[in-house]
Amino acid sequence: MNIDDWKSQIKRGTLEFCILLMIKKQPTYGYELINTLENYPILSAKENTIYPLLRRLLKEDYIMSSWQESTEGLPPRKYYSITDKGLSYISAMSVEWNNLLDAINKLKG
Repeated sequence: MNIDDWKSQIKRGTLEFCILLMIKKQPTYGYELINTLENYPILSAKENTIYPLLRRLLKEDYIMSSWQESTEGLPPRKYYSITDKGLSYISAMSVEWNNLLDAINKLKG
């Protein structure tokens, strides 16, 4: 395995957490998520990754969606917001994320 394969595996395991954290901060739409993730190269992802993930999170009731008209004359956008179930999921993920970072930092010692 090379470093790019390793980075890809890290990304797959954390992208869901990052998406939920962004949606928790404020309701957002898919393209905005993609653009925000581009600011963090290890997390950047394309539409064919983000939209299936959003559909799964909707199906699992971690997020909900609503259509909003644009104030700039653009077509309506589907905005995603966090649900109570999503907040609980983020809380559990945060505990495990902190446990993981703590274990890695101790191993790096």
